[in-house]
Amino acid sequence: MSQQSSPSSIRFDGQVVVVTGAGRGLGRSHALAFAERGARVVVNDLGGNLHGGQSDEASPAEAVVAEIVAAGGDAIASGASVDTEEGAAAIIDTAIATYGRVDVVINNAGILRDTSFAKLTTADWDAVVSVHLRGSALVTRAAWPHLRAQRYGRIVNTTSAAGLYGNFGQTNYGAAKMGLVGLTLSLAQEGAKYGIGCNVIAPVARSRMTETILPPAVLERLEPELVTPLVAYLASASCEASGQVFAVGGGYVSRVAVFEGRGVRFDGEIRPEDIESQLGAISDLSEGREFSSAMAAISEALK
Repeated sequence: MSQQSSPSSIRFDGQVVVVTGAGRGLGRSHALAFAERGARVVVNDLGGNLHGGQSDEASPAEAVVAEIVAAGGDAIASGASVDTEEGAAAIIDTAIATYGRVDVVINNAGILRDTSFAKLTTADWDAVVSVHLRGSALVTRAAWPHLRAQRYGRIVNTTSAAGLYGNFGQTNYGAAKMGLVGLTLSLAQEGAKYGIGCNVIAPVARSRMTETILPPAVLERLEPELVTPLVAYLASASCEASGQVFAVGGGYVSRVAVFEGRGVRFDGEIRPEDIESQLGAISDLSEGREFSSAMAAISEALK
């Protein structure tokens, strides 16, 4: 049963929000929602096609900016690429030069080059990892000094079920998306003392990407607007969560976590046969624990 809350007071008045990949789909939905709630928005989109190549379409970022302005909001377009240092810097520089600050970064830009691992080329691996993982890191790094200096910021990254659980034909995409989980968890720890929160969502929504893999009947239930409310909450000043992963889509929202079982402690020499004989106990997650950091997990193992 769904739970409905009272009308929200979450606003972004006076804040500047950068949304990458904001010309279509999820990014467009995010940009429109932030503007509606008072944010000044940098709408970033390279305008490329689904595979990261050039597109003949008019700038999708400009189109979203026009929508925001027509509705009475404030936004500016950026056509810079996220996966170069110069492009990432230009995106954040647009926010600083236009509005004088940056408060929120939504890393949403992405491409697909799906194929089985046996057929995967180095170029297809590099392109996907570069946009998703490198791009998110570069844009965040460009914003980081500003967020630290003002001792406040919110970052929302975008992973995927393919990263969390794997998916046939998406080794490049899955690796990049799971890499974003590690990036998020580490940024949350480094940003804590500066008031910077960092979380990551695993969305499922209608987009150019999902239209290639999901049937129409499913896509009808997966409007991007059902993902954006979680993003807006995680980007808000009232959100105290950081270093967390959330699955979201079609009206469903759930936290995802990495758990480690109680395991088995061996005394002295360990043989492969010992592992085999104890594999059931080693694999048992019934008393699984969630650790706050790598060092916490390592310390537990070394007790």
